[in-house]
Amino acid sequence: MTDSYLGFANSTLGSRIASTLGLPQPLPLERYRSSQPVIRGGVLLGGGGSPQLLGALAKCFHSMAAKTVAHHSLPQWTAIANQAGLMSGRWGVEDRPGEKVKALVFDATGLQTSEQADALYQFFHDAARSVLPCGRVVVLGRPPESCESPRQATIQRALEGLTRALAKELKRAITVQLVYVAEGAEDQLESTLRFLLSPRCAYVSAQVVRIGLPSAPGAVVMDWEKPLKGKKILVTGASRGIGAAIAETMARDGAQVICLDVPQAQAALDEISNRLGAKALALDIGSMDAPQALVDAALADGGWDVVVHNAGITRDKTIANMKEHLWQAVVNVNLSTQERINEALVASGALKAGSRIVCVSSISGIAGNLGQTNYALSKAGVIGMVQSMAPVLAEKGITINAVAPGFIETQMTAAVPFAIREAGRRMNSMGQGGQPVDVAEAIAWFASPASGGLTGNVVRVCGQSLIGA
Repeated sequence: MTDSYLGFANSTLGSRIASTLGLPQPLPLERYRSSQPVIRGGVLLGGGGSPQLLGALAKCFHSMAAKTVAHHSLPQWTAIANQAGLMSGRWGVEDRPGEKVKALVFDATGLQTSEQADALYQFFHDAARSVLPCGRVVVLGRPPESCESPRQATIQRALEGLTRALAKELKRAITVQLVYVAEGAEDQLESTLRFLLSPRCAYVSAQVVRIGLPSAPGAVVMDWEKPLKGKKILVTGASRGIGAAIAETMARDGAQVICLDVPQAQAALDEISNRLGAKALALDIGSMDAPQALVDAALADGGWDVVVHNAGITRDKTIANMKEHLWQAVVNVNLSTQERINEALVASGALKAGSRIVCVSSISGIAGNLGQTNYALSKAGVIGMVQSMAPVLAEKGITINAVAPGFIETQMTAAVPFAIREAGRRMNSMGQGGQPVDVAEAIAWFASPASGGLTGNVVRVCGQSLIGA
C-alpha cells in the first residue's frame, strides 16, 4: 500500500508545509538492490579503553571493500587497517569534524568501568552530526552476562540505553544497533556487520544482537553475491504479503525455495512459485498430520537447509467476547504447529547439518495489543520457543532466531482504520511503515550460512516503534 503522506512530505511544497506546521518529515528509506556494495560512503571508527575487535573489524571491512577513517580516540586503527590491506587515515583535524560518513562503528569491548563512558561521549559528540541520511551506527560490546566483573557488566549493559537513545536522536532514517560479541566469536562478525551496515536493515533500528560461538564449527566459504546459493528453504504462508517477499528474497540470494500455503491459496501459490522457479506445496500446516507430510517432503528433497515459519492467522476479539475455537485456532497455527514441525523435522534428520530455523513473531508478542490476547500469547510464545530451544538445537548444529515485525505495509494493514493506520506508521523513529522486504532481509541474514554465531536472537523489524519500546 502506498504511503501518500511520505510522498507529500518529500515534495517541494509538502516539505515547506510540514516544516511550517511542525509535522513529521520522514525520509524515503534506502533499500538494497542486487549487486550494490554493502555501504556507499565512509565508515568512521572509534573506541574506548583497549578495544578488542579491531583486528576482526579490519578483516571485515577489507572483505566489504569499505573505506574507513579513524576518530582521534583510535589512533591505532590506521596501522591495523593498513596491515589488513585497507587504506585508512584520521578523521578531522585539530578537533574539527572531518568528512561526512555513511556509518559510525564504535568498539566498546574495551570498556571496563562506567568511568570510561567519556569515550562514548567524545566520539558521538564529535560525530553525530556527520552521519549522512539513511546512515548506520553500530556499537560493539561484550555480553554483560559473561563479563568478568560486575563493573564491566554494568558499563556493557549501559550500552543498550545509549544505542536506543541515539536511534531516537539521530533521525534522518539513520539506524543504530548494539552487537554483543562473545569472546572467541570474533570471526562470526562479518555476516552481521554486512547486514547492519547495509540498506538491507532499513527498517531495523535500536536492536540488540548477540553473536556467540557457532553451533556448527568450521570455516564457511561465502559467495556474498548469492549467500543462499544451493540452499533448500521452506517458507510457510508464502502466497502473499510478507511470505511472498521472503520467498522472493531467498530466491534472489540463490536459494531453491519451497513455497507453502493452504490449499485455498493454490492459485496465488502457483503464481509465485512459477515466477521464482520454486516448488509449490499446498498444505494446511495446522492439521495434525502436517509435520509428517513435511518430513516426507523434505526427505524426498534430500533434506532442507532452512525453515522459515511465517504462516500465521489472526482472530481478533477481546477475551471476554472470544469464542474458544478462535483462541484455539490462533494458538495452534501460530505456535503449537511450529513446535510440532520443528520437533518432527529435527528428530527425522530432515533438516541438514548446520541448518537454520527462522520464526516470525510480532511486536504484539512483545507489547500486547487490545483485542489480541490469543495472537499476543502465540507470538510471545514464539519468542519463548526461540530462546528456550536455542541451546537444545545448538547441540545438533542448528540455529533458531526470530524477527518481530511492527507496522508493515500489507493487505492486512491496509484494512486497518485510517487513524490507527497513520498512528502505526508515524509512531516510530522512521516515521513510516515498513515494507514486506524489510522483514525478508532480516530473515535472509539469519538464514545465511555465515550466521552460525547467531542463535536465540529476537530482532524487531519496526523502525524503533514506540509501542513496546
